[in-house]
Amino acid sequence: QVQLVESGGGLVQAGGSLRLSCAASGRSFSSYAMGWFRQTPGKEREFVAAITRGAGIPYYADSVKGRFAISRDNAKSTVYLQMNGLRPEDTAVYYCAASSIFAPRRLDDDYDNWGQGTQVTVSS
Repeated sequence: QVQLVESGGGLVQAGGSLRLSCAASGRSFSSYAMGWFRQTPGKEREFVAAITRGAGIPYYADSVKGRFAISRDNAKSTVYLQMNGLRPEDTAVYYCAASSIFAPRRLDDDYDNWGQGTQVTVSS
């Protein structure tokens, strides 16, 4: 098991940037693939980005490709989501998740551990 705590959410104007962080504790962080999901009221949780364990290969949802960047620092047991060019439709609660699968699918079913979420609000 790994415990996850997100931070860095907030209110930003359209076109602005935020960097989310997710600090992990517990079992070896480097043995997990890490992902970010988001959810708005009344909608299902949506895949945003993930990064594999080992080589740290990132992959993204089409809706954020070119604007968001996921990275990880295994020494700090932390995964980041740099969000640039934010749009009102990016408004959501953002969740960090850990998976024991090398390259999890873009599905929350592939993830074993979840953080509590951090709110991101983008004003127009």
